[in-house]
Amino acid sequence: MIFQEPIEFREAGANVNYYPDFLDSHKALDFFEKLENELNWQPDTLKIFGKTITTARLYAWHGDEAFDYAYSGKSRIAEHWTGTLLEIKKEVEEKTGVSFNCCLLNYYADGSQGMSWHSDDEKVMQENGVIASVSLGAARIFEFKHKTLDIRQKILLENGSLLVMQGETQKHYLHQLPKSTKVQEARINLTFRSLRKEINTMGIDATQGELDQKRNLAEVAKWSVLST
Repeated sequence: MIFQEPIEFREAGANVNYYPDFLDSHKALDFFEKLENELNWQPDTLKIFGKTITTARLYAWHGDEAFDYAYSGKSRIAEHWTGTLLEIKKEVEEKTGVSFNCCLLNYYADGSQGMSWHSDDEKVMQENGVIASVSLGAARIFEFKHKTLDIRQKILLENGSLLVMQGETQKHYLHQLPKSTKVQEARINLTFRSLRKEINTMGIDATQGELDQKRNLAEVAKWSVLST
């Protein structure tokens, strides 16, 4: 690992550190290939203006427990950590000094796929918690936009880089991954997060057994679709 002072973004409530050389390029690409082949990548579904849209972008969701994470009208049950994910998680936690209990991953096949403006501020997330974002593969522009002020910031997220958002960043800023016709290669993004274990996104205090049952039902449904 190459240790380097971070590039900081601190304007108007932002608390962002960027480490461009968190992982060396060869190690980052090795992680990319393993995750690309090991994980159960699925297309995401979003509800926009009342319409359900299936994304070309793929996602995977993993955690300490079978966390039920809902956004845009859909519930997602976390799968168990893989060995590769635990290896990356360990390095991220050593670098940040923060422990994480889950990770949302996105797979972008090329620059035609992106992510629109949003904040990671769901109630199930720890308030003002740390989000650590690891980039593997193609370099992509990442943008911040203040919610009320005319402030914008762009950062090039390079292969093997680590972006850490903390404090009141989500409260004051939106962020996006804009599409780009210039990008022809794939990118995997891992966002390590901390969910509040006492809160279930369905609005109830679910036991681990209930969440395991949801995960099992999701597995049955997945294999039923694949076998048809």
